[in-house]
Amino acid sequence: MIAAVIPVRQARCAINTALLYWGLLFGSIGIGFFIFGKRQGKVVPLISGLMLIVFPYFVANTWLLVGIGSALIALPYFIRR
Repeated sequence: MIAAVIPVRQARCAINTALLYWGLLFGSIGIGFFIFGKRQGKVVPLISGLMLIVFPYFVANTWLLVGIGSALIALPYFIRR
């Protein structure tokens, strides 16, 4: 028997490549900050790096992603502990 092929509606998935690339960039910088903070025993780069790694999973707007990521990158330079 030949089974009839029923067309399945494809779900529209809005994959934004800019979000992927920015997330990759901020995650990479976050890994560097995390390793630096862990080796030097500094809390601010460690927490900032951890947040840079995690936050792109929860932000769906490109401009908001860039803004939060830039603020988290600048944070260890303004708060030195």
